[in-house]
Amino acid sequence: MASGSEKFGNAEFVVIANRLPVDRVTSPDGTTTWRTSPGGLVTALEPVMRRKGGAWIGWHGAPDEKLRPFTHQGLKLVPVHLSESEVVEYYEGFSNGTLWPLYHDVIAPPAFHREWWDAYVTVNRRFAERAAKVAAEGAIVWVQDYQLQLVPAMLRELRPDVKIGFFLHIPFPPTELFQQLPWRREILEGLLGADLVGFQLNGAAGNFIRLVRQRVGHKTHRDSVYLPDGRVVRAKAYPISIDARGFEELSRDPAVVARAAEIRESLGNPTTIVLGIDRLDYTKGLRQRIRAFGELITAGSVHPDDAVFVQVATPSRERVDQYRLLRDDVERLVGRINGDVGRIGRQAITYLHASYPREEMAALYRAADVMVVTPLRDGMNLVAKEYIACRYDERGSLVLSEFAGAAGELKQAYLVNPYDINGMKHAMLEAIKAGPKEQGRRMKALRKQVMENDIDQWANDFLVELAPETHTKRMRPSHER
Repeated sequence: MASGSEKFGNAEFVVIANRLPVDRVTSPDGTTTWRTSPGGLVTALEPVMRRKGGAWIGWHGAPDEKLRPFTHQGLKLVPVHLSESEVVEYYEGFSNGTLWPLYHDVIAPPAFHREWWDAYVTVNRRFAERAAKVAAEGAIVWVQDYQLQLVPAMLRELRPDVKIGFFLHIPFPPTELFQQLPWRREILEGLLGADLVGFQLNGAAGNFIRLVRQRVGHKTHRDSVYLPDGRVVRAKAYPISIDARGFEELSRDPAVVARAAEIRESLGNPTTIVLGIDRLDYTKGLRQRIRAFGELITAGSVHPDDAVFVQVATPSRERVDQYRLLRDDVERLVGRINGDVGRIGRQAITYLHASYPREEMAALYRAADVMVVTPLRDGMNLVAKEYIACRYDERGSLVLSEFAGAAGELKQAYLVNPYDINGMKHAMLEAIKAGPKEQGRRMKALRKQVMENDIDQWANDFLVELAPETHTKRMRPSHER
């Protein structure tokens, strides 16, 4: 382990995210080590960080603990301290009790508490100050997501020499909803500290430009904001993706193929396995999806001997009341449906409230005939793309919410309005009954989109736009084009 922030004061490429890309692992003898977190972002940015001598700034996950900067597998990691009260007010409070519901169409009512906002300002300043010490002269700094929207302006004030990019991984709301936020101007001005502000969709970038014009009063033209000091800020869409080839390789692994067969066997080898994999969150549309499948079974449109539904709900924000209530609600709904239509040894719905490693996820994707991804609102939804990447056999069907960012790219999915239970039932039934030819036609087009637009391409597109003089666009090998 390296120690002392002076060892990290010359990073030419700095990533700032709420969390570090590592998880702490405690072994049986009590010693602790770090392991790289699963997720596409670190996969995409790791080569750039290694090439440019980069550093990653983020919270390490334990409140009230201060850690010195350290290296993990050659990556420079700079922990940011959060107190227990800051975790409650900045993270659980303002980030996830105010911004998260507001940015997701107010599916749940956001709460506006001044002490949460104060904590958000304090923590954002701490991240900005840490970045100002770590970044080399003229460095590229890439700030990630909704928890850190004030960092760009704070960092620019401290270090006007650096190039700053910001990417929002969740939706950005329309003007009518965003204007509810008491601190709307401060958030907009915070984001305007960046040179380039990235969103998942063109509509989100348009919302931001419109709000800046209306609420801050700056001149705008198309994707550009013209600031009084002569600086130009651009706001554009960069739809995020996954490590598509990594998922395909994983799904071809003999152990994963064997595990997929084992999963089918354990479910009684039904004709069709319908799969949902989501974080347990009120934005994901779990109730509507489970209800739709339950009604198909109850009406006799699908027989429980022929089709089973597997819903994986990864634990999420378990300390927040809203999430505990959602879990209880979903579990009651699953229990009622299984009580009505299940039989001994055969449940219509298998509900798993647990986290699984990538290998198990890949096996589930390989085992599933129909993937159901029906959020009420989602920035992108990478599960849909992971499923597609794992279907190298060009089989399987994807039922996808038109309110997921991915719907703009994955046009060959069965697109649904998740609020329309009858429409969702119709699409699920169509996907279940689709023959090999129809599955192949759709999946081939979906795979072309996902394999050609992977997370590496996403990161490159953003960084080329942010700093063209220091970052050259990756060229695909000729066999990939």
